[in-house]
Amino acid sequence: MSGRSTQFTRQSDAGRSVSFRFCPFCGSTVYWEAEAFPGHIAVAVGSFADPTFPAPTHSGWEAKRHHWLEPLRAMAIHHSE
Repeated sequence: MSGRSTQFTRQSDAGRSVSFRFCPFCGSTVYWEAEAFPGHIAVAVGSFADPTFPAPTHSGWEAKRHHWLEPLRAMAIHHSE
């Protein structure tokens, strides 16, 4: 990854650090890195302006979703605590 970004780091529910990188102009999340997965980055799917980008295949942290958000019923649900 290259270019400017703003960083925010917090502790995950498991007590490990997660660093989020944001666009310094619009504030959109671009990617994040988790201590639990060294050497890997997660890229926000919204960063891709491609309408043919594949849909998600699973959803995690369903137990923590907002009550007004409908679950993604067309895919496997992975409950994590």
